[in-house]
Amino acid sequence: MIILKSKEEIEKMRKAGKLVAEVLSEIARIAVPGVTTKELDSVAERLILESGGRPAFKGYQPDFIRCGHFPATLCTSLNNEVVHGVPDERALKEGDLLSVDTGVELDGYYGDAAISIIIGKGDPEAERLLEVTRGALEAAIQKCVPGNRLSDVSHAIQSFVESRGFQVVRRFVGHGIGRSMHEDPPVLNFGEPGKGPVLKPGMVIAIEPMVNAGTYEVDASPDYWPVYTRDGKLSAHFEHTVAVTEDGPDVLTAPIAITADRK
Repeated sequence: MIILKSKEEIEKMRKAGKLVAEVLSEIARIAVPGVTTKELDSVAERLILESGGRPAFKGYQPDFIRCGHFPATLCTSLNNEVVHGVPDERALKEGDLLSVDTGVELDGYYGDAAISIIIGKGDPEAERLLEVTRGALEAAIQKCVPGNRLSDVSHAIQSFVESRGFQVVRRFVGHGIGRSMHEDPPVLNFGEPGKGPVLKPGMVIAIEPMVNAGTYEVDASPDYWPVYTRDGKLSAHFEHTVAVTEDGPDVLTAPIAITADRK
């Protein structure tokens, strides 16, 4: 069942989304060669707790797959890892492609977003993969207007990505969000337009294209932490929490400021 949110609820979600954005911006700033993903996770958890929030991913166990509880605040997925990477003692290296996903629960409501960054200087193909994935998310957000159908969002992602020579992951999708991290409806990153639920004011969805440089096929580790590209090629991931309003899309996890000015 799709739960429509009131304007007051959307404002609460905006506060959670703002905290997510601030955390991801700080992680992007400090993610440099030599830093471990576990160190990034510690910073993220501290920032969330100091702001009165709760790390939504830590201890999370989805009911749609059989797996253990997720052990960290961030999902940190490196290079050919698509999603659900567990922070560890691996040190970031020049040229790594790092995808970072996190969620926050604040005052009973959730925010969820993801970014991908190149550590230091990356190769042109990696840079282009990030550009296309980010562009696909932006194209999908523009479809979040009342009267469109949910698959219009999905189709915008697929058509944007495939027209530029990349592939969209099919196995994992976006989702509704609100008082729970995952609500109806599932938000596919592919499909024909004009199908599925009609978008209405008050719908809030987490849109998250996952885009691969090679095949869209993926393989999961036994506990689903993490998921890899089947052919070992790079993958990127961007996500925003977006509310559908009478005036169009309202991005609740913006702005996520990602600059080249990192220490």
